[in-house]
Amino acid sequence: MSTQLHSSSAITIRSLSKHYGGLAALDDFSLEVERGSIFGLLGPNGAGKTTLIRILTTLMRQSSGEVRVEGLDPRTHGREIRSLIGVVSQENSLDRYLTARENLELHARLHGMDAGRYRRRIDDLMELMGLSGRQHDLPESYSGGMQRRLVIVRALLHEPRLLFLDEPTTGLDPQSRRAVWEYISSIAGSMTIFLTTHYLEEAEHLCDRIAIMDHGRLIALGSSQELKDKLTGGTVYQIEFNDQVGRYAGLLGGMACVREMQVSGQTVCVGLESWECLSEVVTALNGASVRRISLKERTLEDVFMDLTGKGVRE
Repeated sequence: MSTQLHSSSAITIRSLSKHYGGLAALDDFSLEVERGSIFGLLGPNGAGKTTLIRILTTLMRQSSGEVRVEGLDPRTHGREIRSLIGVVSQENSLDRYLTARENLELHARLHGMDAGRYRRRIDDLMELMGLSGRQHDLPESYSGGMQRRLVIVRALLHEPRLLFLDEPTTGLDPQSRRAVWEYISSIAGSMTIFLTTHYLEEAEHLCDRIAIMDHGRLIALGSSQELKDKLTGGTVYQIEFNDQVGRYAGLLGGMACVREMQVSGQTVCVGLESWECLSEVVTALNGASVRRISLKERTLEDVFMDLTGKGVRE
């Protein structure tokens, strides 16, 4: 099996499955993540994202299939893998009896870092995340957002070769989230970053490639633009009216070439079978008080909703 695993890949997954009784959390899942890339994994709640990360970070064993992390099998080389990776999990695993700085110093010593090196690194990262003034306080005195920033600092401290970020900016205010984005962008190429997030603009802004999964299976893979280019369905236009929006919405809704329609204020958003249908729409609106007609750019959220559905998940 090892001869089939790509040396340029930080992560290689082949036909991975994980079963809990009759439930398949992962089902014949395969994936390659290139070294030095920022890779995004998206999916609704229950899609299998956290199960996958737990396997990749040696916290769980698969039921079947093959996994390599930096060429190593998590089932037999867990200690080596843990020395190479940093993890920001959804759970808060800070030691409540140590100060913020003591939490970081303990982490650094566990990774065998030189004291001079880790002290400078702690100073730099605490400053970056706006925690310097509270570094000698206990984490339980921190707000939820501050605790999240401290967990991120800890994961970055030993300069891992591969960084796993499982919804890292959940609970952060916009300024803190932006600081995390900027730092991730600044270290792109120096390490591989594997990111899961529910903030689709985060994935679109940061990630070189994105995978979308659902029900334990990979359902789409590519850059943000590639995923948007593959989006099924026709073209979407926004038509802004000066008045009588209800009248014209009724007219548009009755046209055969209009697949879907939404009305928001003075704007009607219409999904057309194809861009050629626009001429029919313009003809039908002859004499209407139209302020603007514009093409609506597809977003990663459009792709996500198209592939995984609009229903709320538990």
